Amino acid sequence: MKHVNLKATAGSLVLLVITAAVIFASAWTFDYWQAWTFLVVFFGSAFAITIYLMKADPKLLERRISAGPFNEKEASQKIIQSLAQASFLLVIIFPALDHRFGWSMVPPYVNIAGDVLIIIGFYIVFLTFRENTHASALIEVEADQKVVSTGPYALVRHPMYIGALILLLGMPLALGSSWGVVTLIPITAVIVWRLLDEERFLAKNLLGYAEYENKVKYRLVPFVW
Repeated sequence: MKHVNLKATAGSLVLLVITAAVIFASAWTFDYWQAWTFLVVFFGSAFAITIYLMKADPKLLERRISAGPFNEKEASQKIIQSLAQASFLLVIIFPALDHRFGWSMVPPYVNIAGDVLIIIGFYIVFLTFRENTHASALIEVEADQKVVSTGPYALVRHPMYIGALILLLGMPLALGSSWGVVTLIPITAVIVWRLLDEERFLAKNLLGYAEYENKVKYRLVPFVW
């Protein structure tokens, strides 16, 4: 699995460099402590999960590194993934532009709260990975795959997505932008579209998933939806 570890590490480093370049180019300054802190918190959390998967579940790590619209098998998911990537860029570009032009300001404790939300979101993602070794980056069903209904899956059907939404909420706040929260609207819509399409696929292709839907009523937020 050494090639998988190398690919995962290289991919994470490339994403770090691209994200940093996009943020600082948009802000047009390196004098942006919120961005430096965000990069440490976001990628530190991501690297921690990657290291865990390298040791505890290399098969899941291999499934996770095959992300992106070109790797999806479903035509609808190719579109959804493309929109998700564009929406994610908006989430990091807009706050950096906000910092550059001074559209809004938040106090330091809000920046810190944003970083805490990022950590909480990644922790929920970690709990999902620990519970479900088939939590692939792609919408697919493998021959030995079974429905998981324990851990966070006992509360909601898509715990990884609620973790993603929490960390996404933290991102503009961590980067110092209150207006940046508005950028969550398109990416939330994309995530909802993805999970609804995923449920349709799983109900059709994964034995027992329809029964699981009847057992666990809520998709993202317990007692809400």
